[in-house]
Amino acid sequence: MKSHMMLHRRTVLAGLIATSLTPYFVAVARATEAQRGGTVTFVAWPGATVLNAAVTTAGPSTLVSSKLFDGLLDYDFGFVPRPQLAESWEVSEDGLRMTFRLRPDVKWHDGAPLTAADVKYSMMEVWKVHNARGRNVFAEVTDVETPDDLTVVFVMSRPSPVIIKALSAMDSPVLPAHLYEGTDPLTNPHNTAPVGTGPFKFVSFVPDESVVLERFDGYWQQDRPYLDRMIIRYIGDGATRTAMLETGEADLVASNGIPSLEIDRFRSMDGFEVNPDGYENVCIVCQLDFNLDVPELQDPRVRKAIAMVIDKEWLVRNVFFGLGVPATGPIHHQVAEYYTTDGVPSYPLDLAAAEALLDEAGFPRKADGVRLELSIDPQAFGEEPLRAAEYLREQLRTVGITLTVRNQDFATYVKRVYTDRDFQLNIFVAGAGADPTIGTQRFYWSKAFQPGVSFSNSTHYSNPRVDELLEATQVEMDPERRREQFAEFQKLVMEDLPTVPLVSTIRVTVANAEVRDYVSGAIGVFGGMANAWRA
Repeated sequence: MKSHMMLHRRTVLAGLIATSLTPYFVAVARATEAQRGGTVTFVAWPGATVLNAAVTTAGPSTLVSSKLFDGLLDYDFGFVPRPQLAESWEVSEDGLRMTFRLRPDVKWHDGAPLTAADVKYSMMEVWKVHNARGRNVFAEVTDVETPDDLTVVFVMSRPSPVIIKALSAMDSPVLPAHLYEGTDPLTNPHNTAPVGTGPFKFVSFVPDESVVLERFDGYWQQDRPYLDRMIIRYIGDGATRTAMLETGEADLVASNGIPSLEIDRFRSMDGFEVNPDGYENVCIVCQLDFNLDVPELQDPRVRKAIAMVIDKEWLVRNVFFGLGVPATGPIHHQVAEYYTTDGVPSYPLDLAAAEALLDEAGFPRKADGVRLELSIDPQAFGEEPLRAAEYLREQLRTVGITLTVRNQDFATYVKRVYTDRDFQLNIFVAGAGADPTIGTQRFYWSKAFQPGVSFSNSTHYSNPRVDELLEATQVEMDPERRREQFAEFQKLVMEDLPTVPLVSTIRVTVANAEVRDYVSGAIGVFGGMANAWRA
């Protein structure tokens, strides 16, 4: 079956999400034709540590990487695949071979030609090995055939329903084999000075300060990109980011990168747009992970007691300022095909029940009233994880648990949690993906536990039945059967509770109204932005 370019279309967010976001749109006058030239400045925090999303799923890296690299495919609104490096593709009748025809005359930023060898290297040496999402998404790919320089064939042990959804520059950027082969892809110097095929090329990177990109005049898409330059400035203070946007020193802030209360203010300000489009690929969740290697946290009664002190509605109102809904399980509510609450255990706020569970688990109050002393590491990304951790500290005190909040920069946080495993509780936001296999699976699959791989199974959770279900969904082609598998998965993990899902967030971009067409598909500002222009 052949896939072709689809007509451009937009989908309307439905139900609760549509209702909650409608007031955020600001009408702005639109010019009829795009103009060439100009600079657009993002303001963001935390800073990226590497600029290559093939080796990390961290949001700061993906924001930059997708401007420098292309994927085989891009995605229109509604997550409809459309050509990028691959101008066409087809899947064999048995579902075991996916053939991609690459565009001719695509150049790397150093002038070398893109070939099928680049895709083979990226798949077999990087995506399947070093990417937290790719390790499960591409698990069924056993080989990549390259019959000629412009033909790529994924050979699979079993059919996969998700690979076609995971080939964007955000998830799976194609890397230059001539600059990576024979090196350790995790430490290759081009991770911080990339050479890609994307619409923008690398100029400079000062960690925790800025990234500067400029138009790649040899880009394969004619007359793109429109912009001359793109600058990402890293500013740690939310109030300063807000002020820079308001005064015109910055043009865009992505993914709720200013305090939520300020987002609410920008919706009524002239000259700005608050836009929820372009987040179909992320479905970001805020969740609390338990380190199951810590003896005190191995008893599920302790984990359930902690869950019972959390008022998720309070978090939505006071930490996320309405840009989210209480999470009920591991799958984001926007992934409607698989999300369910039927039979899924829940842990509503109940302080008395929490105290009873802690007594039962062998942690009575001591003379000073303290049962346990724990620590929590909030992710240094946005303001919500820290604010949520501070809330949890106060709530746990009421049931006799002393919680120390350890705040640190993003790089230290990632090393502490995912490499050194020097943590007890971890609160973070991360993308659950357009399909649970792409994003959610890595948090619960035992094989995703790999120290050094960030935003994967930090809990060290292992349940053979959960593994069986997750591996079955990777290859199940019957939609109804796959829904049943994900339904059972949600029940099991909420019974085991290695993680407490807190808030399924709603993400928006706040933009200067002079910046146009910065969202032109499902990936939004986390895509290449070749169509963006400045009025």
